[in-house]
Amino acid sequence: MLQGTLHYEFGGLHHVQLAIPPGAEELCREFWGDILGMTELEKPPVLAARGGCWFRGGGLEVHLGVEKDFRPSGKAHPGILVTSLRALAARLEEHGVDVTWDDAFPGYDRFYAFDKLGNRLEFLEPVREH
Repeated sequence: MLQGTLHYEFGGLHHVQLAIPPGAEELCREFWGDILGMTELEKPPVLAARGGCWFRGGGLEVHLGVEKDFRPSGKAHPGILVTSLRALAARLEEHGVDVTWDDAFPGYDRFYAFDKLGNRLEFLEPVREH
């Protein structure tokens, strides 16, 4: 248990990093840019030399970094808040991305999907009270 007063607070996430294999930047551009509609960011030159790519949409930034021995995680994933969740699901399905709905998180509608490299993604929206 923490004792005393903490002199800091968390302010949110700056970005989420997902791993990709070497040379997969175009697949990332298709998924994160073309399908999801996020804007690709220019990486600082020292980081651009490492490969990968970065995207921003709404208040979310996703960094896709090259990992030599890439293996997508079977469990770890970002949980991405969305408005109009069903519209996003329809867009993904229109582009051949499987969507798996899961109602096991009270207070949220949510589904899981995988990017073109097998990274697991959770998209969720708070349930509106009627």
